Amino acid sequence: MDSIRVTKVEKVLCGKSGGAHYGSLHLTAHHLIFRYEESEKEELWVPYPLISLVLKLPQTLHGQSPLTFHTRMFETFSLSFEKERDAIDVFESVKELTVCTSVNQLYAFFYTPNPPFNTTGGWSLYSPREEFGRMGVGTRTKAWRFTDINKDYAFSPTYPSRLVVPSRISDSVLRYASKYRSKCRIPALTYLHWANFGSITRSSQPMVGIKQNRSLQDEKLVEAVFQSHHFSELRPSGPVYGATSTNLIVDARPTANAVANTAKGAGTENMDNYKDAKKVYLGIDHIHTMREALVKVVDVLREADNVAASVTGSLPGEAQQLVVVDRQALRRSGWLRHISNIMEGAALIVRNIHINSSHVLVHCSDGWDRTSQLSALAQLCLDPHYRTIRGFQILVEKDWVSFGHKFLDRCGHLSSDKFFTSLPETGGTSSGADAAQAFLVSVQNRFTSQSHLKETSPCFHQFLECVRQLQRQYPSRFEFNERFLRQLLYHLYSCQFGNFLYNCERERRAGEDGVTPSERTACIWDFFNSTSELERNKNNAYDPSLDDPSSRDSAADMGVLYPNAKDIRFWHELYGRTEEEMNGRIVVSQAKEGPEFTPPNDSLEDDPVSSISAPAGIPLPPSPARTPNLSNPSVVPSNAGNTSEAMTAGLRGLWSSLPDIPQRTTADNIAVPSPTSLRPSGPPFRPSSPGSNPSPPARSWTSNSVDTFYNTGVRSVWGKLSSNATAAFSAMQDAYDGVAKDFKALPRPSGDNEDTQKISELQPRERLGDGDRSAYRTTSQSHSVGSSYNPWDNVKPQKAIHVLPSDNPWSTTRSRSPRQVSLSQDLSDGKSLPHDPTVAHLPRRVESGDSSGIRISGQNHDVGVPYLTVVSNESLVLEQEDQPPSTNIDPLGVGFL
Repeated sequence: MDSIRVTKVEKVLCGKSGGAHYGSLHLTAHHLIFRYEESEKEELWVPYPLISLVLKLPQTLHGQSPLTFHTRMFETFSLSFEKERDAIDVFESVKELTVCTSVNQLYAFFYTPNPPFNTTGGWSLYSPREEFGRMGVGTRTKAWRFTDINKDYAFSPTYPSRLVVPSRISDSVLRYASKYRSKCRIPALTYLHWANFGSITRSSQPMVGIKQNRSLQDEKLVEAVFQSHHFSELRPSGPVYGATSTNLIVDARPTANAVANTAKGAGTENMDNYKDAKKVYLGIDHIHTMREALVKVVDVLREADNVAASVTGSLPGEAQQLVVVDRQALRRSGWLRHISNIMEGAALIVRNIHINSSHVLVHCSDGWDRTSQLSALAQLCLDPHYRTIRGFQILVEKDWVSFGHKFLDRCGHLSSDKFFTSLPETGGTSSGADAAQAFLVSVQNRFTSQSHLKETSPCFHQFLECVRQLQRQYPSRFEFNERFLRQLLYHLYSCQFGNFLYNCERERRAGEDGVTPSERTACIWDFFNSTSELERNKNNAYDPSLDDPSSRDSAADMGVLYPNAKDIRFWHELYGRTEEEMNGRIVVSQAKEGPEFTPPNDSLEDDPVSSISAPAGIPLPPSPARTPNLSNPSVVPSNAGNTSEAMTAGLRGLWSSLPDIPQRTTADNIAVPSPTSLRPSGPPFRPSSPGSNPSPPARSWTSNSVDTFYNTGVRSVWGKLSSNATAAFSAMQDAYDGVAKDFKALPRPSGDNEDTQKISELQPRERLGDGDRSAYRTTSQSHSVGSSYNPWDNVKPQKAIHVLPSDNPWSTTRSRSPRQVSLSQDLSDGKSLPHDPTVAHLPRRVESGDSSGIRISGQNHDVGVPYLTVVSNESLVLEQEDQPPSTNIDPLGVGFL
């Protein structure tokens, strides 16, 4: 062929799966083949449609010209050439062979099995009349009928030629109803449940529009679907007590997306017009969001390969997996959340069909992406027949191929030259301007003319991942194994067979340019049904007896599976990684109740609800969002001296240098928070940030000052810094509120014996919390919060720390007018000089003649507590000292470094 510039290149170094081997590269019309020099190694065959990205890298220091290939099966390998000319020829040849402009140029039209498959008949595997007859259409119930209204695909080009509709609805009504549905995709039967007469019908969105249009024919059609169980000949006469009709219209889209489509003339059903039904939104995002989520997963895996290559100085694919995959970035991709949403929607349909004996109408926008996912997955759970190899093939043919999933557009079989990128050279004689210009051109090529790529989305890939989740949850209920699903996804992109090359049944039957696919291409089901493939794809743990509906075993489920939308993991075999590398260590108590899915834990610091016991010798940081269980003394070790010395002296010093909340230790070495943080009475604690636990933070101290925390994992040093800063902020806020309450409750002095009741200074909260809170003891002991409890206070302040605003900086209530009175009195006093924070001061009286108030002048606390003035109305006001303003203010009292 003219597209092949070079057919064979010798002495090529191929890096793949952590190893590099020499061999020869061969380019054929449809495959890139690498033959290793070691004869025992299997040849590497890569179909061109399987290539997703090719990067031409600059020359290495050893003079080799590398090419890096990324495939749609998440594999990465590199080819290094000794000559730059060979690398350019291979790059351009693969580019021209991969980019196809017509379906007829794909590999399927040139592939001939050799030897031929020992089974045939794959193209006629699915027969609508046989499959719906197996469900009971025409035998168990007369409520449904076959119609040939779309036999020439004029009624709905994207629907199958033979449809199953309610018997009460004529073809004339169907023609009128089709005008009300997008792409004329009317509600049509796709599954009739074997245990009752519940049904799954599928359609596209209604054309409601801004004017809130309605169609009587569509309403009659939906009503006939929801009342189809009344036509059963085997249905018992009279009412069935305990049975409730919960017919559902399942809109797979998010509510906002469904409502927004009304501006385009579409929308969602107005439930005032549909009787005996309810509507639910599943919140499954559109194809663009799914594509971006998978791209993020691929980027994380490629980044891991690149980092591993940079560490070892090799090319991507050659290096061993030395660097762990960034599991946090994998979670942020949202891929597992999307899988969970689909599983949750399928579980809803299964329960409504099997338990409620009701009907479900499923649709999204056009009814060929999310609708196919939900419909096929629900049938896989409801009917054990679809969990066999042959039944699964029929399910794919019926709900994906026949009902018009756009395989050609979603899979991007006609690849683009934008997938081929040549990075500019960084060395040589080229100037920096030339390199910058080359970079800009490469960026423009990546982001221009990509309108044909907007239709690509991993819809069928997502469905297979959901099936894999079910396989993992029910390992003995599927006849096929994990390899079967992986092979199916491989051949979805390899374009080796003709089943998944078109957008609908009409295109597949008619073909392109008169070429009929069933006559010119091989069928993928003949390949899977061949003897060699059947043996490799069978599940050895499969037990069909578990699907017996007549079983009365206590664990019997009548062959109906219920998906667990919480138990979702990455399909690590597909991505070529290990279970721990992709999903982390699995913790039994990982399930978290709530609308948001939480995948398995990959480290101790990921899941805040995990109950992993930490070693006794490792101090653990506090969490402001959690309160220890003080009612269980057995949680805290009674003898801290037996703890192991697991931390180094430097790390222990770093832990000990962080601020702590003061606590008291009882006789049993049980750390009890001080009244500053846990107050038995008074105003409720206010969380320091929205969404945090209203319980105040506390750290546990033992005799050896070993920190012990309850039921959490080890956090980082930065996490401890953040936690303690939040705790200090909350403690200060609590201290202000508590002091205000205590002084409001201060008894008003009277008589000449009040000298014995005078208070020399502000008492610490520990003293106020002991004994009778209404009685205050006289003391002259100096108490400095900053110097006693601040571990960072290693520099003595040169002067007292001032607080510019005299109000509580964490309070939303402003002080009242008596503050100005006290300030003027203090300014006229003339004795407002800075006090030494290390020396206790005697109380001073108010000399302004106001005998109704008492001035309490303690030392200036390092945490920035201003002077307090008690006025006649027993309200607390804050007094500001007459000192020049200072910009070095530390309201938290942690000191300046």
